Amino acid sequence: MLPPIVIGITGASGARYAVRLIEVLLRAGQEVHLSISPSGREVIRQEMGLEVDLDAFRPEMLLGASGEGVLRYHPYQDFMAPIASGSFVTGGMVVCPCSGTTLSAIAAGASGNLIQRAAEVHLKERRRLVLVPRETPLSLPTMDNMRRAHQAGAVLLPASPGWYHGVNRVDDLVDFVVARILDQLEIKNELIPRWGDAP
Repeated sequence: MLPPIVIGITGASGARYAVRLIEVLLRAGQEVHLSISPSGREVIRQEMGLEVDLDAFRPEMLLGASGEGVLRYHPYQDFMAPIASGSFVTGGMVVCPCSGTTLSAIAAGASGNLIQRAAEVHLKERRRLVLVPRETPLSLPTMDNMRRAHQAGAVLLPASPGWYHGVNRVDDLVDFVVARILDQLEIKNELIPRWGDAP
């Protein structure tokens, strides 16, 4: 069994990327540890029409069939969750989507919730941390926060899908970004054709 992957969903646009990422990880048999911020819940409601109860979470609120993997949910303010400690070994963490507020807290090392704390743990333990911002245009403070997070060891992977892989539907654009995230986690996937692959 591969080490678990931590997913944090925060209040930026792009909830579909996170849900698709979790679906693919679970279908691959991966254990996923999930935390969702209140703002993340609101974005899920607005963009996907899904009602997620953060106090009584059930996987079916967010996902359909989950496949072989295991989804473990941790409340946003639960600092006793295993993902708050460096002694809990993971295969990496993804904050998707990553809000500007979350990016700022991670860049400053000022964790005020479980998602931010888990990201801080991944930086200090030198584990993979992938941040997926979707803000545009970018302010100078946001770019500075991206630079600081990168210098601390995070990968900044903006939700900027390419179009060269044969886009026919929105899901193709979602899969482009999710495939890039999986590549950063070194998880094999065939969500999109690779550049140079035979058609």
